[in-house]
Amino acid sequence: MKIAVIGTGYVGLVSGTCFAEWGHDVVCVDKNADKISRINNGQLPIYEPDLDILVARNREADRLSFTCDLASAITNAQVVFIAVGTPSRVGQGDADLSFVYMAAREMAPFLAEGAVVAVKSTVPVGTGDAVEKIIASVCRRGSFSVASNPEFLREGVAIGDFLKPDRVVIGAEDGRARAVMLALYREPLGSTPLVVTDRCTAELIKYAANAFLATKITFINELADLCERVGSNVGELALGIGLDKRIGNSFLNAGPGYGGSCFPKDTLALLRIAQDYGVVLRIVEETIVANEARKRKMALKVVDAVGGDVDGQTIAVLGLTFKPDTDDMREAPAVPLIETLQRYGATVRGYDPVGNENASCVLENVALVDDPYECARDADAVVVVTEWDSIRRIDLSRLRRVMRRPVLVDLRSAFEPGAASAAGFRVSTIGQRPERAERLNLLTDDVDRDTSRQIRSRQVRGK
Repeated sequence: MKIAVIGTGYVGLVSGTCFAEWGHDVVCVDKNADKISRINNGQLPIYEPDLDILVARNREADRLSFTCDLASAITNAQVVFIAVGTPSRVGQGDADLSFVYMAAREMAPFLAEGAVVAVKSTVPVGTGDAVEKIIASVCRRGSFSVASNPEFLREGVAIGDFLKPDRVVIGAEDGRARAVMLALYREPLGSTPLVVTDRCTAELIKYAANAFLATKITFINELADLCERVGSNVGELALGIGLDKRIGNSFLNAGPGYGGSCFPKDTLALLRIAQDYGVVLRIVEETIVANEARKRKMALKVVDAVGGDVDGQTIAVLGLTFKPDTDDMREAPAVPLIETLQRYGATVRGYDPVGNENASCVLENVALVDDPYECARDADAVVVVTEWDSIRRIDLSRLRRVMRRPVLVDLRSAFEPGAASAAGFRVSTIGQRPERAERLNLLTDDVDRDTSRQIRSRQVRGK
């Protein structure tokens, strides 16, 4: 098929590249001429593992191209994907659909007979209806179709998520749109579930999924606080409940709160949609409040770890992006944590393997360095906020030697507490009371991992 993708942001760039990888003729179009020029010169606007390899391979095979010429991109395309941004409107929380509607208006004169316009941007219920109305003001009804095809890409593993998804959701109101979209996905994905529904349900599925996962993260984070008070271990608690197939073990890693481009924006947008329809989503509302509070609460954990006062002290923050394997700083927990530490009088240095450039746009008065050991030099505490593999592999003994004080606040369980303690650190983690963690670490000295887990589980049950 000939496919056009409007928007070369995260969703558009990954989706267009992966469609080309499946053998389709794909043109990605964007109004930003500088971005298109840089992409054509091999400089991608986002960091995503293996994306540069796939872009180069498919451009070389003449299956993938990038342009600012909307007319040439749309002409003769059988499917046109709208993959533009839908950011939260400042001060309101609902999705800003201006880019979606603009794309619909501008593509309409160039749509081929029988083309399917598929909205891949995350949009509220009813957006497909509005897009159809906009296009119908130019094109004859029945000469085109509008479908909903939400994306479920996780930053850092987006290529795998697209090429081998858990499911594909297709929302359509007519048989032609359903047939075209099924033909697009069925052959390359084989037995992958294809959920075919109406447009409104498809639009709501994306918001509901992200809100549920955000709630799951917030749930385990609040239980981590309880674990710290009663002296139990949140990691083992998560294992114990996650093995229940009805619950599952994903998104049960306690940490400093969720961030990124989806969960914060989509939970807030879902809340606004419900309010517009007079529906109360109390769980979603409390999830949003609890998550925002948690990010700043992590600063208090750092303050406690250094003795109750960070005024005049130097804090090194390792990992700035909201998760590993991305350069995305949107809603990253590191930002409110750092801002709070600065208000308490701390001097903050930061390190991230790929996120320093984007971090410099959102952080003020933070020295950003390209080496974790230099970041920690003469620091009074090191705080791990993002669990990059390169951070997990840090030489703890070397890290301790360059620091002024031996305080490690591990908000992502990146290190074994026993190994950090052996390197000379005073360790503060999430979901364990410090003295409890030290007692449990003794068990790992001469006992293999599986056996020690059993012993620790019995101890927790016996408290």
